[in-house]
Amino acid sequence: MTAPRRAVYLTHPEVEIDPVVPVPDWGLSDAGVARATALARRLGQLDNTQVVSSAERKAVALGELLAVRSGRPLAVTPAMHENDRTATGFLPGPEFEATADAFFADPDRSVCGWETARDAQARIVAQVQAALARYAPAHLVFCGHGAVGSLLYCHLAGVPIDRRWDQPGPGHWFAFDIATGTPAGHWRPMETLTAM
Repeated sequence: MTAPRRAVYLTHPEVEIDPVVPVPDWGLSDAGVARATALARRLGQLDNTQVVSSAERKAVALGELLAVRSGRPLAVTPAMHENDRTATGFLPGPEFEATADAFFADPDRSVCGWETARDAQARIVAQVQAALARYAPAHLVFCGHGAVGSLLYCHLAGVPIDRRWDQPGPGHWFAFDIATGTPAGHWRPMETLTAM
């Protein structure tokens, strides 16, 4: 019997924060590279798996490490980007956290010019659904970002948008059954992902 098709949504690990560089152009930090490399080694060959990545540099770096294991070219999908925060650019820690809280708390309002949570959710759901259809019958690994990944989780789990469902930190994942769209648990550290 064939195993059910499975998808994993995986967020990039730690990044090199540089306030003068646009956030989408941030790369992985040394710690992030180490975590991503260890994940790729642990997963081994990703047979019958398509890796799909946001076009942001940090997500592409993770996706490229995994795509090598799949034997398929990395599929880069620009519209899988993180919620659009270009109106503010880089925000220091406490200011970012307060703005992110407001982003999740009022999904239909643009906070400080950010893309609304509702619009970001519709965008990531559409991109994931398109990839699931395009790359059938393969398993999929999506390499992306925390906020839109959390919005995707809310959609799949059938729960209202709320920051309580946000990832606890960079480099986390959840899986879902492609046929039913049902998540198999909530966010877990990438170190717990051992197989597709």
